[in-house]
Amino acid sequence: MAYITNAQTDAITISGIVKEEKTHAIIAYANVVLKKETDSSFVAGTITGEDGRFAIGNINAESYYLEVSYAGFTTVRQPVLAGQLNKFLDAGTIALKEDSKVLQDVVVTSKADAVATKLDKKTFNVSDNISQMGGSVMDAMKNLPGVTVQDGKVQLRGSDKISVLVDGRQTALTGMGSQSGLDNIPASAIERIEIINNPSSKYDANGNAGIINIIYKKEKKEGLNGKIGMMAGAGALWVKQENYPTIRQQYTATPKLNPSISLNYRKNKVNVFLQADNLYTKTLNKNEFVDRYYDNGTVVKQQTVRNRTTNVVTGKTGLDYYVNDQNTINASVLFSSEKILDNGDEPFFNSDLSQRQRLWRFIEDELKTTATASVGWQHKFKQPGRSLSVSGNYTYHRENEQYFFTNILPTYTGLDSFKLLSDEHVADFSADYVQPLKYGRIEGGLKFRYRYIPVNMRFIPGLNSPLDTNAGGWANYTETIPALYGNYVFENKKFELEAGVRVEYVAVQYDVNPNHNTYKSDGYNYTQPFPNLRLAYKLNDKNRISFFYNRRVDRPNEVDIRIFPKYDDAEIIKVGNPALAPQFTNSLELGYKTNWSNGYFYSAAYHKIMDATITRIASVVPGSTLIYNIFQNAGRSYNTGLEMLLSYNIGKKVLLSLNATGYRNEIEAFTVVNKYPQQNTFTAAKQEMFSGNVKLNGLFHLPYKTDAQLTAIYLAPDIIPQGKIYSRFSIDMGVKKAVQKGKGELFLNATDIANTLRIKKQVQGDGFNYLSTDYYETQVFRVGYNYKF
Repeated sequence: MAYITNAQTDAITISGIVKEEKTHAIIAYANVVLKKETDSSFVAGTITGEDGRFAIGNINAESYYLEVSYAGFTTVRQPVLAGQLNKFLDAGTIALKEDSKVLQDVVVTSKADAVATKLDKKTFNVSDNISQMGGSVMDAMKNLPGVTVQDGKVQLRGSDKISVLVDGRQTALTGMGSQSGLDNIPASAIERIEIINNPSSKYDANGNAGIINIIYKKEKKEGLNGKIGMMAGAGALWVKQENYPTIRQQYTATPKLNPSISLNYRKNKVNVFLQADNLYTKTLNKNEFVDRYYDNGTVVKQQTVRNRTTNVVTGKTGLDYYVNDQNTINASVLFSSEKILDNGDEPFFNSDLSQRQRLWRFIEDELKTTATASVGWQHKFKQPGRSLSVSGNYTYHRENEQYFFTNILPTYTGLDSFKLLSDEHVADFSADYVQPLKYGRIEGGLKFRYRYIPVNMRFIPGLNSPLDTNAGGWANYTETIPALYGNYVFENKKFELEAGVRVEYVAVQYDVNPNHNTYKSDGYNYTQPFPNLRLAYKLNDKNRISFFYNRRVDRPNEVDIRIFPKYDDAEIIKVGNPALAPQFTNSLELGYKTNWSNGYFYSAAYHKIMDATITRIASVVPGSTLIYNIFQNAGRSYNTGLEMLLSYNIGKKVLLSLNATGYRNEIEAFTVVNKYPQQNTFTAAKQEMFSGNVKLNGLFHLPYKTDAQLTAIYLAPDIIPQGKIYSRFSIDMGVKKAVQKGKGELFLNATDIANTLRIKKQVQGDGFNYLSTDYYETQVFRVGYNYKF
């Protein structure tokens, strides 16, 4: 796995202004000396400028004092506690008296824990994750503490309600306020991944489980430098589970290729960068066996084989222009083209497999195109740490999706298809201001977003078509969100406080074509505050306790309310719900962190209360065996858990990391009305289960500049809508060796080396239940080479 970055103390700057106490006149050329509090040794010195201001930079976190002197005035000694919460400390106005006693000390504080400064964020370097090198961003996340992957989505502490950012911004590439596409972003393009469980008011309020921030590679060294790489691999080297009879073969020995290049050129005031990747994979994306049992005695056994070929081209380029010491302009463009071709077979048999009742063959041809343009300006005031940042961002995302079906029954064969075209336009504008204070800082800002997504679905029926052709047509999604936020940070030697609030107005309108057979136009709007609070108590330099409170929201994404049925599974059909409402969450967390010379221990107890919980409901209509999965608001639910992370160095050769997360999920009893394909009422009893996961990771420093990694992951059974998912287990390993005097790197890794990972689920509905097991591709071997210059 990638490790929590052992935080090196960021360089800190202390600034202030010197004036005469009585007249408030500026004192130019006063002497300012910084000394250590412990032994009064000299650290740095400067003189004030003509404006009376001074700044001392590049100091480490420690207790100091300032000595300020000027001829004819009494020397002032002022304690300064430099820490890690603020890179810029404002000592304020230091007043000198003529021939008077020394002024009372003024304490400027900013000290934080050494590893996870505020216990609200973990940072992982992708290059440390040897066992997943050459994979996707989602692959790289599988081994991270507190992270699981289920149904193609990343979960934090058992929830997939996550907001994914790219370089601190939301883009359609990874989902606007939700998550998508993480399995098709090459990890080779990424520098690090940040996981923020308790975001401040500075961030959008969407995503109750937290935020994942993906940071692309970018250097700022002078001259030309960069990195090139190549990965080749293969998966599904043997068959986990044989096919049912009469269908095409599942993919085996699937190839993987990932060439990549990263370039950076800086000269004087201009820094230009380029990151480009091509990720080509063949994958056994799905090999799911489902046994359906109905109360009337009907039994249906089915298999879904999805052989997928994917080619993703991703590029990011831009420049930073350092106008002067106070002003920087940056601009960047991110482009991604993702081509997906699925060939699938879905046979349906009777209970003893003696009779094939139906064969549903499909081809999915999908092209996703994303382009994001960003521009920003930052102004740094003369007072260090005081800044104003303004940025604009525009994203265009097109989904061009075509499905072609061959519906083979004993008496006839039908040819059906549908075509979906979706164009997403998102425009963001934001402004952020930071004002350092003697005891912390104030942050404030605003953001405006406009999002428009027109979607068109065209059904093309064949003979005796099973497609609901009256559920097609057009639908337009419009979202407008203005927001304001303010955040206050304070700390002294023992306490820290961070308190803020974000106020958002949200207006969502979903217009549906009037000929749709079930759904009508709908929408919602609200104005809500989203407060955040962090209180910390520093027991000593190595121990701290932090308390967090957050209120967040999960707004339904456009695909969650999309009115068109999706037939990638012919008899378990997914449909959106335009009446879906936002889910609001209140979160409480208590964290503790202790450090010692060879490692650290971190733990957090948390409790979340979700109102209008968003979930999928599986139901059938009378006289049919078709199952419809429809999004609904299920009422109130709870998530209570404990996360622990232990990191320990055994000498200089071995680093062991153990992460354990245990949580209890509870969904209260609820009743909902499903409108599609015809109105029916669904009632669920209270559902609860204790679940969790354990991850053991070992990193071994071997001779000859070689590192090896072994990761074991166990995921306990967990709640899913109307049922449970069974336990899962896998082991990953990898090795890398530095060559060419450290400029080159060779790596070899394997995921799920025992080929034990499979997804088994049980679902109980009104009038039916089913058991599914997915033997999809999980074992992949990769070999690669990287070279830095």
